[in-house]
Amino acid sequence: MRALILAAGFGTRLHPLSQWCAKPAMPIRGLPVVAALLWLLERAGVDEVMLNVSHLPDTIRSAVDAWRPPAMRIEYSPEHEPLGTGGGIRRAADFLRDSDPCLVMAGDMLLDVDLASLLERHRVRDSRATLLLRRDPRAASFGTIGADDEGCVRRIADRFDLGGEQSAGVFLGARIFASRALDSLPDMERFEDLSDWLAPELAAGARDVHAELLTPEECIWEPVGTPTEYLDANLLPPPLSQLDWSECAARAGARVTPDLVLCRGAELGRGAVLERAVVWPGERVPEGLRESDGVFAHGAFHKCRLETADVSSGGGP
Repeated sequence: MRALILAAGFGTRLHPLSQWCAKPAMPIRGLPVVAALLWLLERAGVDEVMLNVSHLPDTIRSAVDAWRPPAMRIEYSPEHEPLGTGGGIRRAADFLRDSDPCLVMAGDMLLDVDLASLLERHRVRDSRATLLLRRDPRAASFGTIGADDEGCVRRIADRFDLGGEQSAGVFLGARIFASRALDSLPDMERFEDLSDWLAPELAAGARDVHAELLTPEECIWEPVGTPTEYLDANLLPPPLSQLDWSECAARAGARVTPDLVLCRGAELGRGAVLERAVVWPGERVPEGLRESDGVFAHGAFHKCRLETADVSSGGGP
C-alpha cells in the first residue's frame, strides 16, 4: 500500500523556526514529526511512501533517513515551489494510482488512529474519497467539514456548502482515496484538493466523497503548525500507540525534564536557566541566559507564546 505525506510547505506560521528546519523535520523530544507518521503508516500496512518536498528538503531527507521503518520504501516528489495540497497530489498521482486505496496526509501533525479499520470501511463503502474528521473542542479555531446523515460531505469550512449537514468535525489533514478518484484531478499545476478538486465533484452531484467522524477516544491529533503548538507538543507530547516517547528520546540523545527538552548535543552555559523550553540539537545556550516559553535555535532564543496560559491557534481545512 502507498501513501503521500504532504511536506512541501514553507511553514510560514512557524517562522522563524521554519527558516532553519522544515516543519516535518522539527524535533519533538528529539524525534522528527514525520517519523511518528511513518511509523503510523507502517502499522497500517503501508510499505511505500512518497513525500513532496520544496522548502529545506535536506532537513526532511535527513530526518526520514534516520527514523524510517526499516522495510519501508521512500520516494520524494521535489517541487520547485509548493504546489498546494492538490498540486502535490497531482504530481504524485502516478505513484498513488498503483495503490487502491491510497493515503494522503499532512506532515505537520502528531496522529494516532486505527488506519487499518478506516481503510476497510472506505473499501466496503466503495468511497471515492474519505476525509478523516474529529469531534474537537478546538473546532472554532480550526474550522470544520460537515456531512449528511449518510456520511457524504456537504460543507467545507465556510467556503462551500450544499446544505443537508447533520454532523461536523475538524479535518485532520488525512484522506483516503480510491484509485479512480485520481482520474478526475484538475488540469492545473497549483491548487488545493478540498476547494478546487473535491468541492466541484460534490457540486456536480458526487455521493461517494465521505467523511469519517472520529471521537477523541478514537483518535489522537495534535497539529504542530505554530510555535505554541510546537512547544506544547515537546513539553507534553500526546500518547501515541505507534511509539514510546521515552524510548525515542533516549535513541535521539535528548534529555527531558518536566519543563525543558535538550536535544542531542545541546548544552546550557553556566548559570543559564530555561523554563518551558526546547533547545535544538547542537545548540549552546549562553551563560546566564534566563528565558521561558520558547525554543533556542540558530544561536538565539525564540519566544513561542507571550504568556504561559493556553493559547488557541488558527488554521483550518
